[in-house]
This record gives sequence, structure tokens and C-alpha cells, in this order.
Amino acid sequence: MPARTGHFTPELFRFLKALARHNDRDWFQANKARYEDHVRGPFLHFIADFGVRLERFAPHLVADPRPSGGSLFRIHRDTRFAKDKSPYKTHAGAQFRHAAGKDVHAPGFYLHLGVDGVMAGAGIWHPDGPALKRIREAIVADPARWKKVFTGKAMRELGPLKGESLKRPPRGFDPDHAFVEDLKRKDFYTMVELKPADACEPDFLNQYVKLSRAAKPLMAFLCDALDLEW
Repeated sequence: MPARTGHFTPELFRFLKALARHNDRDWFQANKARYEDHVRGPFLHFIADFGVRLERFAPHLVADPRPSGGSLFRIHRDTRFAKDKSPYKTHAGAQFRHAAGKDVHAPGFYLHLGVDGVMAGAGIWHPDGPALKRIREAIVADPARWKKVFTGKAMRELGPLKGESLKRPPRGFDPDHAFVEDLKRKDFYTMVELKPADACEPDFLNQYVKLSRAAKPLMAFLCDALDLEW
């Protein structure tokens, strides 16, 4: 019986490491077949397979396997306002955002495969002002539920929230609130760091599904705060 194979192989990381050393258009064009065969193709396959599983526990989040305009981020960097003019990212990433979301600032799950490692995330990154205010108000309105988000065994395994915070409590919120440190947050997401070898395991899809399911209490809270279906 042939050995089971996963979606990703070490060739994905070898390509990205080589791209980091030769980050120019000529090299990329000469090696585009490697990108298609070992990075984009397998990632699109993963997205399609994850979508089947995602529908079972988060039906309002989207895993879109289209090559362009779907869940997979472009490999090209936006260098318009960047000092670093390297044209390509040295990672491949995908966001499985809420169907109502228009961009990366919507609640969702995230997967990052790069020269800097493998990361699986869930939550919301840099929400706009009105959305951020609604999340903070939801914490104040139901602190008991917010506390429960982090008391479950599965959620504890995902680790603490990450991201940026204000130096002072936001205007209009009690500086002595029990969750003032969370009220100061500008991001509400968790991120688990894994190893490239983990992503190359035959059961990596199952591992990623397990991590995503563990974040359901956080995702449900954020969606409810923003009046999004969960």
C-alpha cells in the first residue's frame, strides 16, 4: 500500500528559501513552474479540501480555491509605498474570511507557510474604527462570555491573543475595567507557530482543522459583536 501523502512537501519551503536569495523577476519567471508545482498548486488543493471541512463547523466562512481572487494571497508584494522593493513575498498565505468580509480585516482563519516558519491563526486583524469599537463594547456588555472564550482547554492551547495595543485605554472606556488590557487591543487574533515539517505531514489538514475548530469561541464572539452570522 502506498504511503499517504499530504498537500505540501519540503519542495515548497526550498522554493521559498531560494526565492528569498533571488528575489527578482527574472529568477521568478525562470522558476515559475516550481512555484506552480510546489506552492500555488498544492495550496489551492489544500484550500479546496479545507473548504469541505470548514463548511461543517463554520459555514459562513469561505475557502475559495480560485487561482485569482480567492483565499490564497498573491505572491507579489505591494511595493508602492515600501522601502523594500523586493517584488515577491517569501511566504505563501491564505485567509478564510467571513462571507460578508470585503478584505483581510474581516474575521477569519489564516494559514502562513514561509521561510520564517508555519503559522495558523484565527480572529481579526486591524479592524476599522467602528468594528473595533463594537468588539470593545461587546467585551464590556458581556465580560463573562469574553472570559469563557479563553477558559476552554482547546482555546488555551492556542495561546494568548496577539497583535497591537494602545498604550492607554481607549476614550470612553473604563480604565479600571477587569479586561482593560483587551479593551486596549487593536487586533484580536491568536497565532500558533508550527514547523515546516508539520505542514508536510500527511495529516496536516486534520491538524489545521483541529486548530481552527479550537478557535470557535473566539470567532463566534467576534462575529456576534459585528452582527455577522456564525
